[in-house]
Amino acid sequence: MSLSDRAYEEIRRMIVRLDLAPGAVIREDELQTTLGLGRTPIREALQRLVRDQFVTVLPRRGMFVSSIDVGELTMLYETRAILEPYAMRLAAARGTEHHWCEMASVLERATATSSPAELIEIDRRCRELVWEAADNRFLTDTLDMLYAQSDRLWHLYLGDVADLHLMIAEHRDILAALHDGDADRAAHLIEAHMRTFNDQIRAAVQRRLDSPLTP
Repeated sequence: MSLSDRAYEEIRRMIVRLDLAPGAVIREDELQTTLGLGRTPIREALQRLVRDQFVTVLPRRGMFVSSIDVGELTMLYETRAILEPYAMRLAAARGTEHHWCEMASVLERATATSSPAELIEIDRRCRELVWEAADNRFLTDTLDMLYAQSDRLWHLYLGDVADLHLMIAEHRDILAALHDGDADRAAHLIEAHMRTFNDQIRAAVQRRLDSPLTP
């Protein structure tokens, strides 16, 4: 991994996990100190983050962490609803025993006492293994960016989302379908999985909007 790639991954992780909150000012010197990287990889990473809409440039004002527009939930969902099932179909056809054994091992890390953050990390690793099995880097790069945007929403509304252990159970069903090479079932399961996520986030957003404490 290049220094630029490392900077991109680290800064994006800070944005997704809300260590850099929506609207926060991006300060290159602080990022250099935090990440222990030079100016060039930081700037290259920020340029990529602007393209991926995690960072916004305002002329004469600087760089800011992009706001989270819940109005774009529909676009995010409908895009992933097309690409994720396609990735599942490719993975069912191209995946190997190595992919599915590793996915099973990842899922074994989930326990009744796992924290929401730990469960989300397991969810992400399962997705990454599917993308790796699908073996299409253009598709993977797009899904990676879309997933990160969804992950950011999840972190923002994490306290309002239902039990995340259901998500792990869904991944176990997906794994069984992939292991069997059942592309149709794997595609159907990921569609249902994303629909559940979309419904949960929408409900969480609405509860927050309806709260008497909402300004």
